[in-house]
Amino acid sequence: MKTISIINLKGGVAKTTSSVNMAHILNAVHKKKVLLVDNDKQGNASKFFNRHSYEKAGVAEVMTDRNIDTAAVIQNTDYEGLDIITANMNLSTANLQVMLDQSRPQQTRFKRALQQVAGKYDFCIIDNAPDINISTINALVASDDVIVPITIDDFSLDGLEELTEQIENAREELNPALCFRGCFITQYDRLNEADQQGEQYLQVCNKYPLFETHIRRTAKMKPSTFERKPILIYSSRCGAAQDYKKLVEEYLKM
Repeated sequence: MKTISIINLKGGVAKTTSSVNMAHILNAVHKKKVLLVDNDKQGNASKFFNRHSYEKAGVAEVMTDRNIDTAAVIQNTDYEGLDIITANMNLSTANLQVMLDQSRPQQTRFKRALQQVAGKYDFCIIDNAPDINISTINALVASDDVIVPITIDDFSLDGLEELTEQIENAREELNPALCFRGCFITQYDRLNEADQQGEQYLQVCNKYPLFETHIRRTAKMKPSTFERKPILIYSSRCGAAQDYKKLVEEYLKM
């Protein structure tokens, strides 16, 4: 099972949108079995698939239960072969409990839990909160690859330096196989000069690896989230749907 963390310390860059759509494309187009992990207390990925609940166990229990049965916390979605471990506001309390628990390792709880089901899935995508906390560190320790969505604005690179430092720390101390695959631009407007210049700057500065594919801004994306439908189902011909397909293809060729 290849595990991918989608993360950025800046909010509003389409982390969840990217996570759910990449997961769906891997499943629907490439016929892969995919596990999506909602690692954000807001639970937006869980809400997208209509699985948000306080009644069922999820990521909070993965973090806190000593003898977690990972298969028991996985829920099916409406798409065969695409499953989810959900999150809710309980994750905030769980993170605090983990930090206070010195009786067992704190950073490897995701890794141990995901190892139980690694043979059942081709890919695991972790949708992370815009924060560095103990559950996002767990995600980095459990992941093979990191992918960072960014937008072009005055603050587009905010947090990237700190994030790359955290990735490097996780690699050096706990996960030597972790690979920062690169950033990709979301909400891209090809007619906007600032977007064009920002993309050129990122290509030239060569400080962070950059995917060739960018995700175009489209009027179809926002209503697709209200309808709780992946963009490939809501509007398969729109620019963003085609771009996410290309992004997944570019990743798979790496």
